[in-house]
Amino acid sequence: MTDDGMARISSLLADNDVLLFMKGTPLFPQCGFSSRAVAILERVGVPYESVDVLQDQGIRQGIKTYSDWPTIPQLYVKGEFVGGSDIMLEMYESGELAQLMVDKGVAAG
Repeated sequence: MTDDGMARISSLLADNDVLLFMKGTPLFPQCGFSSRAVAILERVGVPYESVDVLQDQGIRQGIKTYSDWPTIPQLYVKGEFVGGSDIMLEMYESGELAQLMVDKGVAAG
Protein backbone atom coordinates (compact mmCIF):
# COMPACT_ATOMS: atom_id res chain seq x y z
CA MET A 1 0.00 0.00 0.00
CA THR A 2 1.24 3.49 -0.78
CA ASP A 3 1.94 6.00 1.96
CA ASP A 4 -0.84 8.16 0.48
CA GLY A 5 -3.32 5.30 0.72
CA MET A 6 -2.31 4.58 4.31
CA ALA A 7 -2.66 8.27 5.18
CA ARG A 8 -6.12 8.45 3.58
CA ILE A 9 -7.34 5.39 5.49
CA SER A 10 -5.86 6.67 8.75
CA SER A 11 -7.55 10.02 8.21
CA LEU A 12 -10.93 8.40 7.52
CA LEU A 13 -10.62 6.32 10.68
CA ALA A 14 -9.57 9.31 12.78
CA ASP A 15 -12.50 11.40 11.52
CA ASN A 16 -15.27 8.83 12.10
CA ASP A 17 -16.19 7.02 15.31
CA VAL A 18 -17.98 4.20 13.46
CA LEU A 19 -16.84 3.53 9.91
CA LEU A 20 -17.90 0.78 7.54
CA PHE A 21 -15.80 0.03 4.48
CA MET A 22 -18.31 -1.61 2.15
CA LYS A 23 -19.23 -2.35 -1.44
CA GLY A 24 -21.81 0.25 -2.42
CA THR A 25 -23.62 2.62 -0.10
CA PRO A 26 -25.99 2.07 2.83
CA LEU A 27 -28.92 2.93 0.55
CA PHE A 28 -27.65 0.72 -2.28
CA PRO A 29 -25.31 -2.04 -1.06
CA GLN A 30 -23.57 -3.89 -3.87
CA CYS A 31 -23.17 -7.26 -2.13
CA GLY A 32 -25.08 -9.34 0.38
CA PHE A 33 -22.39 -9.07 3.03
CA SER A 34 -22.39 -5.28 2.86
CA SER A 35 -26.19 -5.30 3.00
CA ARG A 36 -26.06 -7.46 6.14
CA ALA A 37 -23.48 -5.16 7.76
CA VAL A 38 -25.68 -2.10 7.11
CA ALA A 39 -28.74 -3.87 8.54
CA ILE A 40 -26.82 -4.78 11.69
CA LEU A 41 -25.61 -1.22 12.23
CA GLU A 42 -29.13 0.09 11.66
CA ARG A 43 -30.46 -2.32 14.30
CA VAL A 44 -27.75 -1.31 16.78
CA GLY A 45 -28.86 2.29 16.18
CA VAL A 46 -25.52 4.07 16.16
CA PRO A 47 -24.58 6.81 13.73
CA TYR A 48 -21.96 5.63 11.25
CA GLU A 49 -20.23 6.63 8.06
CA SER A 50 -19.40 4.41 5.14
CA VAL A 51 -16.78 4.26 2.41
CA ASP A 52 -17.71 2.70 -0.93
CA VAL A 53 -14.59 0.74 -1.83
CA LEU A 54 -15.89 0.20 -5.37
CA GLN A 55 -15.29 3.90 -6.05
CA ASP A 56 -11.59 3.79 -5.11
CA GLN A 57 -9.34 0.83 -5.91
CA GLY A 58 -6.59 2.26 -3.71
CA ILE A 59 -8.88 2.15 -0.69
CA ARG A 60 -10.35 -1.22 -1.74
CA GLN A 61 -6.94 -2.91 -1.75
CA GLY A 62 -5.39 -0.71 0.91
CA ILE A 63 -7.95 -1.47 3.61
CA LYS A 64 -7.27 -5.19 3.23
CA THR A 65 -3.60 -4.56 3.89
CA TYR A 66 -4.30 -2.03 6.65
CA SER A 67 -6.45 -4.47 8.63
CA ASP A 68 -4.73 -7.67 7.48
CA TRP A 69 -8.25 -8.88 6.68
CA PRO A 70 -8.94 -10.19 3.15
CA THR A 71 -12.63 -9.37 2.74
CA ILE A 72 -15.02 -6.43 2.65
CA PRO A 73 -17.08 -5.16 4.44
CA GLN A 74 -14.93 -4.12 7.37
CA LEU A 75 -16.20 -2.34 10.48
CA TYR A 76 -14.07 -0.01 12.58
CA VAL A 77 -15.10 1.56 15.88
CA LYS A 78 -12.96 4.41 17.22
CA GLY A 79 -10.21 3.42 14.80
CA GLU A 80 -10.11 -0.23 15.88
CA PHE A 81 -10.92 -3.04 13.47
CA VAL A 82 -13.95 -5.04 14.64
CA GLY A 83 -14.47 -7.49 11.75
CA GLY A 84 -16.55 -8.35 8.74
CA SER A 85 -20.24 -9.11 8.43
CA ASP A 86 -20.03 -12.62 9.96
CA ILE A 87 -18.25 -11.32 13.05
CA MET A 88 -20.65 -8.38 13.22
CA LEU A 89 -23.61 -10.78 13.11
CA GLU A 90 -22.19 -12.97 15.88
CA MET A 91 -21.45 -9.92 18.02
CA TYR A 92 -24.90 -8.46 17.36
CA GLU A 93 -26.70 -11.69 18.27
CA SER A 94 -24.71 -12.06 21.51
CA GLY A 95 -25.14 -8.39 22.48
CA GLU A 96 -21.38 -7.78 22.23
CA LEU A 97 -21.68 -5.26 19.41
CA ALA A 98 -24.11 -3.02 21.31
CA GLN A 99 -21.89 -3.31 24.39
CA LEU A 100 -18.81 -2.41 22.36
CA MET A 101 -20.56 0.77 21.19
CA VAL A 102 -21.37 1.65 24.81
CA ASP A 103 -17.84 0.86 25.96
CA LYS A 104 -16.36 3.02 23.20
CA GLY A 105 -18.69 5.92 23.99
CA VAL A 106 -20.54 5.85 20.69
CA ALA A 107 -23.99 7.35 21.24
CA ALA A 108 -27.05 5.58 19.88
CA GLY A 109 -28.83 7.49 17.12
